[in-house]
Amino acid sequence: MSLINEYRATEEAIKELQERLKNLSQDDKLKKELEFEGKLRTLMGEYQKSLRDIIAMLDPDAKLSKAPRAAVKTTGTKRARKVKQYKNPNTGEVIETKGGNHKTLKEWKAKWGSDVVESWATLLG
Repeated sequence: MSLINEYRATEEAIKELQERLKNLSQDDKLKKELEFEGKLRTLMGEYQKSLRDIIAMLDPDAKLSKAPRAAVKTTGTKRARKVKQYKNPNTGEVIETKGGNHKTLKEWKAKWGSDVVESWATLLG
């Protein structure tokens, strides 16, 4: 886009935004909200309360923190599985696994049943 076209497009966008602003400033709902905000801020100043104080009074369960949102997402990682050791009393064979997707463990569960095989398990560290 040439510089003159960019200038004209920006000028047109400014005109549209000014018209939108003019329409909004005449809206009764906006006037009421602005009036409410002004009175609320005056009242907060009179009682020396911050917005955090007001939110804490109205919604004590609200969690206001200055931690970035990315830090909140990283706390949702899975917890590491613990190693289980299974000792088959029939064969004396021992296996160690973190999950149930172990070939020999599946064979044992198919042969002796899941409850019986789980009774052979001991939790390691």
